Parts: sequence; structure tokens; C-alpha cells
Amino acid sequence: MNMMSIFQRELIPALSGKLARAIAGLAAVATLNGLPDRLNAAELPLPWRQTELAQRTQADPRVRQYIMPKRVVWTAQGQGVEVANAEALLRDKTGQITLDSHNPCVLSSRGDQPAGILLDFGREIHGGVQIMVWNTKTGKPARLRVRFGESASEAMSEVGGEKNSTNDHAVRDQTCLVPWLGTHEIGNTAFRFVRIDLAEPDSFVHLKLVRAVFLYRDLPYLGSFRCNDERLNRIWETGAYTVHLNMQDYLWDGAKRDRLVWIGDMHPETMTICSVFGPQSIVPASLDLIRQETPLPKWMNGISSYSMWWVLIQHSWYRYTGDAAYLLQQKDYLVKLLAQLTQCVGPDNQEKLPEMRFLDWPSNENKPAIHAGLQALLAMTLNAGGELCQVLKDTDTQAKCVAAANRLKTVHPDPAGSKQAAALLALAGLSDPQTMNREVMAVDGPRRMSTFYGYYVLQARALAGDYQGSLDCIRQYWGGMLDVGATTFWEDFDLAWLENAGRIDELVPAGKKDIHGDYGNYCYKGFRHSLCHGWASGPTAWLSEHVLGVTILEPGCKTVKIEPHLGDLEWVEGSYPTPLGPIQIKHVKRADGTIKTTVRAPKGIRIKK
Repeated sequence: MNMMSIFQRELIPALSGKLARAIAGLAAVATLNGLPDRLNAAELPLPWRQTELAQRTQADPRVRQYIMPKRVVWTAQGQGVEVANAEALLRDKTGQITLDSHNPCVLSSRGDQPAGILLDFGREIHGGVQIMVWNTKTGKPARLRVRFGESASEAMSEVGGEKNSTNDHAVRDQTCLVPWLGTHEIGNTAFRFVRIDLAEPDSFVHLKLVRAVFLYRDLPYLGSFRCNDERLNRIWETGAYTVHLNMQDYLWDGAKRDRLVWIGDMHPETMTICSVFGPQSIVPASLDLIRQETPLPKWMNGISSYSMWWVLIQHSWYRYTGDAAYLLQQKDYLVKLLAQLTQCVGPDNQEKLPEMRFLDWPSNENKPAIHAGLQALLAMTLNAGGELCQVLKDTDTQAKCVAAANRLKTVHPDPAGSKQAAALLALAGLSDPQTMNREVMAVDGPRRMSTFYGYYVLQARALAGDYQGSLDCIRQYWGGMLDVGATTFWEDFDLAWLENAGRIDELVPAGKKDIHGDYGNYCYKGFRHSLCHGWASGPTAWLSEHVLGVTILEPGCKTVKIEPHLGDLEWVEGSYPTPLGPIQIKHVKRADGTIKTTVRAPKGIRIKK
């Protein structure tokens, strides 16, 4: 099994040799990989152990490594501007400054026009860059302008320009001083491209080194997915990697923007984490953070549906981990929140949730669809809350949740053409899944979908038995982002954007549309659009559940059903991490259409076929 996937094939060769060997040798063992909030004094360097510093030292759950650039995309030339020996920045070098200035990259300007260079690191990463200078014209620090971009065009853009380039949430455009014969580090954002300009007129600078500082959680990929369709394999891995980049201090929604714990975004992210990394401590830590920041009767992130997603994540997390002790810690808040939610069922059995009424951005102006979706989401939440209360032995709250959910199910709102609303209605049992699929979700394939609710559309289509339609949808929709150079999945995407669009890994040719800068809506117009958003990772979890065929029947994965749905695939193999260790699975379609299944499960897991 290929346990490290993207890291082995693409990032490891760009890292230092020592790191590459360390990552390549990681064992595929289940672990929480969580670090304590405070370091034990014995773990501190010797001079600190007996000082009060030990009481003020916090652990960082991430590691930092260096990545060399993969290619030079652009250099500024002409009109008194020159960039010489740019390819020198692609050669592996030590990070130690030396007196020997042999073979530098030279940026020089004999006027006011800046000399500049655009570097591609080959894949979206999170962190910053380290710049090393050998020499300058004055022998003093060099003033450089550094611009980060998730696309090549974003790295070339001007903050405040016509395509909404911003420094919101993470500063991606700033000027810094790099010392003569020294090194400077700058940046804390998600990026793939970095543009560096000499910000002083009539000057030059000798660059020894520009390398990315990659900041991430060092986690083995315990889950895997491989089939005879390489496009689906890339989609599974890209969804996994998208969430990995958002596993920073807490579980963020986007590594460039917003870098927050948006609890609705966390549900598909959590399902991906369960399918790829196993039971990671970042999930409960993020759930607890948002709970602590949201005293009742406030709604999480100011959105009533996001408080419902908190309940649904708790339900999914308990089903996956079987951690009754953690669930018990949530009891007081959970019970009070469920009581608050039951009060949102009106006398006419329709939801009466307050502002802000939100499903996802593309459905934001379809008020009937929002009502239909919230009606279904509230029913799903109260059903899940009732099951959790049964585990907690709170029969009174359980009965109230079940009664309120049953009242909601007597109303069958029209989805108003919304695939998002139709999916929730089907999943909640408020509408027939096959009808919703035929009349709404399967119409025009993946058009009018969203990266966030795409996961629930796929889940509902699977419930309707349309596995082949779901596979086709994944190939077209998420595969469409890969076709224009994506290495992580985006905050939003529309198939219509592909028409006459340039790639994100090239400067946009004349006559082509800039798929990053020219599109987007609501809060994500133009370059403010996040191209690494965890809520877009749904196909990774979906492929593990429905194609690899893993369904959890008993909390803690103690009983797991293996039922593959290969559609037009010939074979699939992979692993699914559980709290007891990974399950190894392989399915091969025989000539008569039947499937041969091989399963190896850890001790303590009962497999049902």
C-alpha cells in the first residue's frame, strides 16, 4: 500500500535528504499524533528545565521543513532590468550562508523598474519562504517585495487591484529587509508561487537561496485508495492533502483564508480525517474550542446551521471512535443546545431557525431552498442528538429530540431546484432519494453544485443507488479543478468557469479567462478565493465509504460492513484506518460482474459483508 502518496511522489524529492528518508520510513501505525498544550519540563533543553520558562512554553504540533522551488515561471527583463542565472535558485543548496558568492541569481535594475522573479514550488503548501542574500550594491540590507499566490496570477497581482487581491487573514504581499550576507524568513500563508522583486531603484542583489518553509503536521497516511482509474486516485489524494494542509494549530477551513474553525466546514473535513489519518486529536480540540467560544444561546460562528453541524460532527466522531468518555464531557452543552434546537420547530412543524440562515454560498439567494435544507438539517441533527442522548442515558432529552424530529418529517418542502436542499431532504428521510436524484441532483450532472455540499449530494445519490452517476460527477467536477492545475481543492467551483480558462500554474495567456482572478462570488471574489478549502474534500471520504465499501456499524469501528460499489471500475484496493488499526481491502470485478473481495482486519474488528 502507498501510505504517503503525495508526499512520496512529489514533496519528498524537494525536501532535504534527511527529512525525505525519515518520512519515507514512517510506519503505518494508528496514533493520535497529538502534542500537549504544554511541554513537560523534561522535554525542554537542559538550561530551561529549572526555570520558569517551562511554565510559559507551548508545544507546536507541527514540523517545519524546507522545499526548493521546482521551476522559474517568469523573470522581468529589459528596460534597464535584468535577472541573470535564475536557474541557480532551483539547485539544492545548504541553508548556511558562506563568504563564497559563487553562481548567484542576480536581480539588477538601473532605473525605477523593479527586477523580479516568479518561482513555482510545484504544489500548494503552507508556511513562508527563506531568502538568503550574498551581496548587495551598497553592502547594506536589500529591500525586497515578496508576493505569495495560490495561483501564478495571484502572485503577480497588486493588493487592492481590480481582481480583489488582498492581505486578508494572511499577509501575502509585503516588503522586507534581507541582510547582506544573511538570511530572512517571511510569510505565513498557503501558497504555491512566490514573486520576489528588488524594491530599490538603481540597485542589485545576489540571491544564494530562496526556499519554502513548509509548516505542517507530520502524519502518516494510514488510509489509502487505488483503483484502475488514475483520475479518481488523484482526486482521493488531493482531497486528503487539502485537509492535511488545513490541519494546523486547529482544523482550519482554508489555509490562506479564513484560517478559522468554521464548524460547518469541519464535517466533511472530519470524515476525510477518519478515512485518511485515523483518530486525530485535532478534531476534538477544534470542537472544544468552538464550544468554549460559543456560550449558549449563541450560535456557533453566528450561524444556526453551524451549531447543528457541531452536533452532527459529535455523532460522526462517536460512531468512528467509540469514545464515550469524550462524549460525556460534551453532555451539559449538548443537552442544552438540543433543547434550544427543539424550540426552533414551530407549531406548524416547520423549522423556525433564526438568522443567519445558511447552507452554502451558491444557494444563498434561494430562500425556499434554504428553508427546505434547514428543515432537513434540523431533522438530521435532532435524530443524531437523540442517538447521542441514548448513549448518555438521558432518556428525557432523547424523547424530546425524537418527537421534534418526527414533527419535522411530516412536512415535505420543495427543494426549489437546489441540489443542496434535495440532498439534505433525501438524507433526512423527508423526500424519496430516487425521486430527488432523478428530478434534481442528477440533472445536468455536476452543474449547479458546490464544493462544500458536493459531499452531501454524493451521499444522497449513493442512497438513491446512483453510484455510477456519483463517480461520473466526481470525475467531472473535482477532476475539472485538476485539469487547470489544482493541487488542492477550492472554496467553490463551477464547471462553467472552465470555458476558455487558463491554468492556475501558468500566467494567463492573452484572450484566456483567469480562472482564479475572474471568478468567485460573495466573500470569495477574485483572488480572495481560497484554493485550499477543507470542505471540498468530500470525494475522499465518499470513495472510501462507497467504493472501497466501508460502513461503520458499531461505535469504535468494532463492527464494519464491507460492501463495494465499483460502477465502471475493474478493481479497487486500499486501507481504512480505525482506532484498532487499519483495515486492508481489495475488490476485483470478475468476468461475470461479481466481485471478489479480500479483507484483512485488526483483531477486535468484526467484518460483515
